[in-house]
Amino acid sequence: MAAPPRSIDEYLARLSPEKRATLEKLRKDILAAAPKAEECISYQIPGFRLNGRLLVSFGAATKHCAFYPGAHPLEALAKELAKYATSRGTIRFPVDTPLPTTLVRTIVKLRVAENSGKKPVAKRAAKRIR
Repeated sequence: MAAPPRSIDEYLARLSPEKRATLEKLRKDILAAAPKAEECISYQIPGFRLNGRLLVSFGAATKHCAFYPGAHPLEALAKELAKYATSRGTIRFPVDTPLPTTLVRTIVKLRVAENSGKKPVAKRAAKRIR
């Protein structure tokens, strides 16, 4: 059994080239929306912390990739996320179809606001990605 990854780069190095490319794009989009976030490994998957609190995470499974932003963004953007498989706090998407950059940035900005104690109005956030 392999040792748990110690960094996002180490996690990504273990993946197929297709999964790695999809998650590298997600990583880049997250950092663009939250440049002060720090990379980490939490529960053996890549994540980002802001102000000492977990902001978002992502990972790869056998047949899909997943983005873990928590419950609030999924509730706030339910209409925009209707075409994705979701469950409480999780968005699953095909390896060959990365999440759109504007959607990822909107989700991350919602999480940043939530992390700072402010929950922005969901309607304003949703308008920006339409």
